[in-house]
Parts: sequence; structure tokens; C-alpha cells
Amino acid sequence: MDYQNILFDISDGIATLTLNRPDKLNSFTQAMHDEVRHALKRVASEAASGAARVLVLTGAGRGFCAGQDLSDRAVGPGAAGARPVDLGDSVEKNYAPLVQSLRALPLPVIGAINGVAAGAGANIALACDIVLATQSASFVEVFCKLGLIPDTGGTYFLPRLVGSARAMGMAMLGEKLTADKAEAWGLIWKAIADDAFAAEVQAMARHFASAPTKGLAFTKQALYASAQNSLQQQLALECAMMSELGRSDDYREGVAAFMEKRAPQFKGR
Repeated sequence: MDYQNILFDISDGIATLTLNRPDKLNSFTQAMHDEVRHALKRVASEAASGAARVLVLTGAGRGFCAGQDLSDRAVGPGAAGARPVDLGDSVEKNYAPLVQSLRALPLPVIGAINGVAAGAGANIALACDIVLATQSASFVEVFCKLGLIPDTGGTYFLPRLVGSARAMGMAMLGEKLTADKAEAWGLIWKAIADDAFAAEVQAMARHFASAPTKGLAFTKQALYASAQNSLQQQLALECAMMSELGRSDDYREGVAAFMEKRAPQFKGR
């Protein structure tokens, strides 16, 4: 696919997907959805071969993502008296699969939030496994200002990350949350000074590119499964995962490196 709305690259085990409509704060159109879907399938394929071991998701320009481009005719309300668009159809076909794809990737996903993350853009950020943000970034659940609900997983992520009271406030007031406060609330992993942001994102990406990828993939799967599982189910899942990981090349290398007092050379399998 000839990408017009995103930038995509895989180098040294690091896949980087950049939303690239900076003049529109990287808001989504149907064309952008199609390109992101295609790129994520490439990441999954390259993860299977070991060529991709971490994904960095970020935005071009001064913002991460402003959510849906409301000028896109696929979701716009149209003229008075026109038949309304089914927004649920857009969520079902585009946003829900995007969140599910990020969560299912068998590698760590770093959300590098370089500016405002609003609406669906905020919740796409929260779908990433580890979220880093510039201190100038912000998170805004703007849906209430349009008479809508926080979609793209927002009603799922918010109460689990920050609790019911803060989730209600974010969802029903639509106030801007600074990156520093998002870190303090546990919404994201870390807020970073703007001038140090790119270097810290790359350092984390390089760390994951040389880490035991299969173990990390199982870790994210197990943590996400715990939201629905009982303790008994979760213990059974841990047993199954440990049985498989104990036979992995990376486990053997990790033990050997520990015994030999050297840095491990993980291969991601």
C-alpha cells in the first residue's frame, strides 16, 4: 500500500507507525484507518518472523491524534433533514478493530504521545501497552461535548486505569488532563520533558528490541486477561504460559547469562 496518511518503518527490530496528518492534528479519516490497519498487519507479520520486536505509535507535528476528522463524510452529521450516519458502524468497523489489533500484537506497543490526544485519539493512546507523553501533551475525552460516549475503548480503559470517580469526571466534563496529572493518576506510565522525549522513547524502543519478546508478549496477554478472569482461571493461564516459556530459547539464554554473569543476548523466541 502507498501510504498517504501515515509513515511506517521497521529498522533494527523497531517498528514505527506515525500518524501523518499534522495539519489536521492527525485526526482519522477512512483512508487513514485503512492505512493503519494495513501497517498493523505488517507489524504482526514481521513480529512472527522476528523482524519486529516493538512498535512505537506516535503522531507527526504538534499533536498525537485529535480523534475522528468530523469533516469526513463517512461520519459527519450531514445537512439538516439528511439521513443520519450510523456512528456505531464506524466504531465497529474501524475503531474497535484498531484497539483490538494493538492489544493483540505479540510485542510491546509504546504509545509516544507527542501532543494533544483527544477523543478517540486519547483512547487509542490508552490501548498501547506503555504510554509515554511529553509534558506539554494532554488527554481530553471530548465526546461529551458532542453528545456522545467515550468510544474506542474509553469506557473500558478509564475506570480500570483511574477509578470510577476520575473516569466519570473525565468522561462527563471533557476537561483537559495534563500529562503530569495523567502520570500522577496512573493513566500513563511517564510524562517526559519535551526536549528529552525523543531520546527516551528511542531508548525504551531499543530496550524492547533486545528483550525477550515472547515473554513480554505473554506478559501483556496475561495482564489484559486478568480483567475478566477469576483467580483460578488466571493461575491456570500462568501455568500454561510458564510451561511454554520454560521451553523457549530466551529462557535458556537468560539463565545461562545469569549463571555466567554476562549480559543476555535474547532473540525474541
